[in-house]
Amino acid sequence: MASFVMGYFLLFAVAFVCLDARTDKTQDYTSFQYHKGALLTGDVSINLIWYGKFKPSQRAIVTDFVASLSSSRRSTMAQNPSVATWWKTVEKYYQFRKMTTTRGLSLSLGEQILDQGYSMGKSLTEKNLKDLAAKGGQSYAVNVVLTSADVTVQGFCMNRCGSHGTGSGSGKKGSRFAYIWVGNSETQCPGQCAWPFHAPVYGPQSPPLVAPNNDVGLDGMVINLASLMAATATNPFGDGYYQGPKTAPLEAGSACTGVYGKGSYPGYAGELLVDATTGGSYNVKGLNGRKYLLPALFDPKTDSCSTLF
Repeated sequence: MASFVMGYFLLFAVAFVCLDARTDKTQDYTSFQYHKGALLTGDVSINLIWYGKFKPSQRAIVTDFVASLSSSRRSTMAQNPSVATWWKTVEKYYQFRKMTTTRGLSLSLGEQILDQGYSMGKSLTEKNLKDLAAKGGQSYAVNVVLTSADVTVQGFCMNRCGSHGTGSGSGKKGSRFAYIWVGNSETQCPGQCAWPFHAPVYGPQSPPLVAPNNDVGLDGMVINLASLMAATATNPFGDGYYQGPKTAPLEAGSACTGVYGKGSYPGYAGELLVDATTGGSYNVKGLNGRKYLLPALFDPKTDSCSTLF
């Protein structure tokens, strides 16, 4: 299970990596490496499992983001920077692998499952997340569990804002499926999991940015989901691309936590675009006129965090 941490949670992750690097001389934890495992390939559906109460307008923020990743729609997105342009950094991981048999990855929005009755209660464990994820299709799919603001999850706000992992498939013996979990932090820990749309709990203080879709919780969820989507594509089963120990990896998105635009530094997200009407800060455009703030991703070709401008 790989957890995604935002903001100042990352300081603890870096400290842990440095400690491991000193105690285990057989591993190189200082560079981003490919560990010879599988990447996510083929035509993959992103299934969304909505757990708890979400307004239709909130669900639309996420579905428009996922649909904007679809290669079949990229030709319709002439305006840059776009969500599809941002995803091209992930595609470099596939090009970076020197294997002629490597298939590419094509994402599309799949089925949506609504669990508005809190079938597993309002306090979820890791097992609950896996059970919820298993409700989605398990063949060429990533199942995304999204928990509402009134649901607590084991480890949420303490050391993670979301996570990705694998579950045992219901098909042939030994089959696995990838899943993601992201929580709505708006009422529980927006300073940790929805920065820069809320003042951080620790560190340099600066005025929070206006969320591009006018929803601090959901815009924060999109940031975390985007990072975890990149991590799931490039390290779906724990033996793909990452830096550091397998138990606490820095992945394509988490390696660049807090970086959104050029010139970023702790407490400052970087140079961004601002909507003249709403004042919302963003760095990409999506379908249906959407604007999003997405995190920088680690570029395997330049060994640096890649921003769009």
